[in-house]
Amino acid sequence: MDEVTQDVENLKKEWSQTVSQLEGSIAAIESCGKTGKGTEEANSLPRLNGSAQDALQLLKSLQFRLDLLAQQLPTFEEVQSGQATLESWDEQYKKLRASLRNANLQAKENIRKAAQEERELLLGGGEESTIRRRNLQTKAGMTSAAESITDSLRRSRQMMVQEVERSASTLATFDESTSVLRKAEGEYQGHRSLLMRTRGLLSTMQRQDVLDRIILTVGFILFSLAVLYVVSRRIGLLTLQRKLADAIRSGSLSAEDIVAKAQRGAPAANVPSPAPPIYDEL
Repeated sequence: MDEVTQDVENLKKEWSQTVSQLEGSIAAIESCGKTGKGTEEANSLPRLNGSAQDALQLLKSLQFRLDLLAQQLPTFEEVQSGQATLESWDEQYKKLRASLRNANLQAKENIRKAAQEERELLLGGGEESTIRRRNLQTKAGMTSAAESITDSLRRSRQMMVQEVERSASTLATFDESTSVLRKAEGEYQGHRSLLMRTRGLLSTMQRQDVLDRIILTVGFILFSLAVLYVVSRRIGLLTLQRKLADAIRSGSLSAEDIVAKAQRGAPAANVPSPAPPIYDEL
């Protein structure tokens, strides 16, 4: 069984015991004054009411604790059952509170009647009346002392109940904070792994960027050299063509000589140019 479920079951048992105790206190309050001892029972009425109020406070504390635990149950069905139990407890609490109020009204009426009968008996005179007055005075003193001690104990118990409620609320807050911290830790671990992968990808991209720059630089240099080579060759050919054209134009070299030299593979510059034709002026 889950720990929270076990706590809920313990709360239900404690609720049943407290309700039984409260019902006994209500029955005792309602019967006050019926035995004919109005003064004695009137002195004990505050003690009974204090016990009943303590029981009501405890029931209220149990409701608060069940409300906290119902939200932490493992399954949805158990949560719904806990909420239904909480609603039934609230209805039962209201009924017990109304029963306590009615019992106090009935006790006051009984005590009033019993006190009136005692007053009539005391005013009747005689030895029995004198003895009864002395007994009442002695019992009244003892009852007053007992009531004072009971009130002190009741106040102490009420303070302890309040401290227990405050401690339960603090523990519930700590549990919620712990769950939130655990979720935050899990998210942090997930983000940390993602950051590590991102860092690795960035390092790979940086290395690839450097490699691409090197390749681009080398390619650009090779391309520039090729362009320079082509341009230089082109300029050389153009210069040669211009020289040949000038030579042909000046008549120092004929086209047949150029073809013959090209076929022999000898440079045209080393072949002696033919003598210019001599025309007879005569």
